[in-house]
Order: sequence, then structure tokens, then C-alpha cells
Amino acid sequence: MSVTAPQAFEAAGVAVGLKSTGKPDVAVVVNRGPRKIGAAVFTTNRAKANPILWSQQVIVDRVVEAVVLNSGGANCFTGAFGFQTTHLTAERAAELLEVSAGDVLVCSTGLIGTGDEEFRAKVLEGVEQGVAALSADGGQTAAEAIMTTDSVSKTAVVSRDGWTIGGMAKGAGMLAPGLATMLVVITTDADLEAIEADAALRRATHVTFDRLDSDGCMSTNDQVTLLANAASGIRPDLDDFTAALTELCQELAVKLQQDAEGASHDITVEVVGAATEDEAVEVGRSVARNNLFKAAVFGNDPNWGRVLAAIGTTGAQFDPYDVDVSMNGVRVCTAGGPDRPREEVDLTARALHLLIDLKTGDAGATVLTNDLTHDYVHENSAYSS
Repeated sequence: MSVTAPQAFEAAGVAVGLKSTGKPDVAVVVNRGPRKIGAAVFTTNRAKANPILWSQQVIVDRVVEAVVLNSGGANCFTGAFGFQTTHLTAERAAELLEVSAGDVLVCSTGLIGTGDEEFRAKVLEGVEQGVAALSADGGQTAAEAIMTTDSVSKTAVVSRDGWTIGGMAKGAGMLAPGLATMLVVITTDADLEAIEADAALRRATHVTFDRLDSDGCMSTNDQVTLLANAASGIRPDLDDFTAALTELCQELAVKLQQDAEGASHDITVEVVGAATEDEAVEVGRSVARNNLFKAAVFGNDPNWGRVLAAIGTTGAQFDPYDVDVSMNGVRVCTAGGPDRPREEVDLTARALHLLIDLKTGDAGATVLTNDLTHDYVHENSAYSS
């Protein structure tokens, strides 16, 4: 049920021809609860799509009635026409839902640099059909409507004593977020203040989506939205809510990692013994973005030398000649030199756990990534065709 698992949320996904496949391509999520709390985090890419520019204005007062999302077109670098399209999308939804357009978030995903009258007409038609199809059972079709190169829809639900969080996400490529990753909508019937929802969302995304770095490419359209409506009548402890939200975000982040375009390995880069958490993230990300290491993993080659070469480019505090590296439980490098034979490492399974011990402090962090494959290159070379 994803976003409709919490009480008093409705959703729908409809097909209006934005995708050539005929599958759903416009989604609508509506808050029917007593409170209309909204929080969102956005891409830190300076190149932002029109829906991001619109939604950043909408979220200022932290009141959100609905979210409209489309796949089949990013509506980015489409000029004034594109921003007007986003504005009209919010206005059409607002008119049909009898709410303010300034309380409707808009999200888009797809090819950058395209958007015309036909695109606009189909999106507006999708809004009309989506609002007409809204139901408490529409969460799954909404999740399917936001897919682009995704091979599966991605949903998650976490329930606690009397309140629930539900979420849906899309993303398979351009997964190197700052604050968010591709498109994510999260709903909850917990009773939260706006400032609490914002704080919880930022804490949760910081240690989940922000640490998914599949291919080092940041999207222009990344947005994670949290809607809270208090329909459960229960006000949870903020730390408890944040922990549950983090659990849900982590589940979605892993599903995004596992569906990364063309990937054959899911790589968990765990860094321990760092001086600070930020330095642990920096080290982990240096490996996640190292094409030589990722190519070696694709070839089932436990080339730990490429790990040391990658982390040596960072500004983190450590002695390169006092670092341990383990792959799937086999310590292949200790104190900056060879340890167990490479032949003991089995990389034929999809999962790879890479453990890096910097031996400098007590901080740590985990970054999720994937290998670099022929299929990834092929899919992205043909994306526009």
C-alpha cells in the first residue's frame, strides 16, 4: 500500500501516454487528514528542474495538501514554458481538490531538456484522471507511475504503536544525492509539528539517502517529501519517530541500490576507525565513486589496492600504511600490506561487504554503491533514443 498505508491518505497512478510503454506515468498523493504538515529536502545540484523551483516555494510554510508526480519527462531546462507547466499542474490539482495551488508540490522525472505543448497537455490530463481515481488503495499504482528506468516499484511501510509511516521511491540511475535521491514521497498519520517533521526528515535522509552513491551522478530533480496528518491521534516521541523514519528511508535506499541500472553487485562500504563521521563518509564515498574499483568488482576481482588508492585521495586523517581492508569477511590487507590471499575472497554473489579500518578514531559510516558494468554503460548511452 506504500503511501496509503497510514490513515487518511489517498493516491492514484494513471497512464496518459507520457511513457511509450502505456504504463502509469502520473501519480497523485493527497492528504485527507486533520493536519496538513509537509517537509521536503531537495537536490543540492545548482541545476534544478522547474518542479524543484516550484516546490521549494511551496514548502516554505510547511503546509502541503497534495503531491503531483510525473515520469516520462523531467521538465528541466525547458525555460519559462516549463515553469508555467509546473504552475499549471499545481493549479489544476488545486482546482479539482478545492485547495490552494500554493499547497501542492510537483515532482517530475525523465529526460532533461524536453517539454512541449503535448507534454503539458498530457500532464494536466493525468492530474484530472489521477484526482478522479484517488483511493485508499492507490498507493501501489502511484509507486508504479513514478518509475522510469526502474525495473520494479519501491515501497516500504513501518508501523509502531498506533501510527504508521509509508513510502514510495523511484530511482535507478543518477544516484549520488545531496539531501535526497530521485523522487520519494513519505506519509505518516503520526501527529507532528511542522518543525519536528522537518528535523526528522533531515536526520533520516542524512544517514540513508545521502549515503547512497551508486554512480556519482546527481540529478536535477531529486526530492524527498514527508506528509504528516495526525489522523492516528497519537503524538510519538520525536526520537522514536525519527528512528522509524530512518528505518523506512534505509529500506527504500537499499531497494534503490539493488535496482541500480545494469548493476551486478551491491556494494556496502563500511568505514570504521575514522576521526569523524564526516571523514568516514568522505572515505566511503571516494571508494563508491572509484571507477577502477567498481570495474574490478564487476570482474569479481578483489583488487584491494584500488581501495587504498581511492581513499588516499581524500583529506581524511589516517596513515595509508596502517589501514586494514576486508572483503566479505576476508582481511586482504593489513597495515597497508597484503594479508590473506585474494583467492579466498568470493565475489560471485551479488552482495559485497567492504570493510575499511582507518585506525584513527572511533567514528564510522556506511556508503552504498554498485559495480560498473557493461549494461550500465549501454543503458545510459541509449537513454535518449
